[in-house]
Amino acid sequence: MSSEEPIELEGTVSIVLPGTMFRVKLYNQHEVLAHLSGKMRKHFVRLTVGDRVRLEMSPYDLSKARITYRLR
Repeated sequence: MSSEEPIELEGTVSIVLPGTMFRVKLYNQHEVLAHLSGKMRKHFVRLTVGDRVRLEMSPYDLSKARITYRLR
């Protein structure tokens, strides 16, 4: 695994913030600030509290993430 690869995790949306930003609680009980990826914005995917999501995180900043997929 190279240092440039994003870390993929799953979590649950805990707070919906303005501007397509979200607080997501990971399964290891950490909370991160996440924003929607471009494809999710393009297709108007809506997220609410309690939705399970797939995240990508940079190995350099583990407090922020990008939401790439809404799980069923």
